[in-house]
Amino acid sequence: MTQPQEGQNPIMQFVPLILIVVVFYFFMIRPQMKKQKELKKFREDLKKGDKVVTTGGIYGKVLEIQETVIIMEVEGQNRLKIDKAAVVKDMSDVAQK
Repeated sequence: MTQPQEGQNPIMQFVPLILIVVVFYFFMIRPQMKKQKELKKFREDLKKGDKVVTTGGIYGKVLEIQETVIIMEVEGQNRLKIDKAAVVKDMSDVAQK
């Protein structure tokens, strides 16, 4: 086994570990936090008439917005009461094309 060199600073042994943590933060954690922030803003900006998709894949149009719940209309005049956190995508732009 090799012994650490006498002149080497013991803190230098932790530099690779610290670099791994920094890289992990910038490539994994930070983008996820940014994505969550954008999704939260999207949910706060929902308005009546927006066409959306839920986490379960249900497509519908927002009829009413309450504090934590939205009422959405799906095909055939059916209405669903859905938690706001379940709305993940705005389809208004796609529907116009």
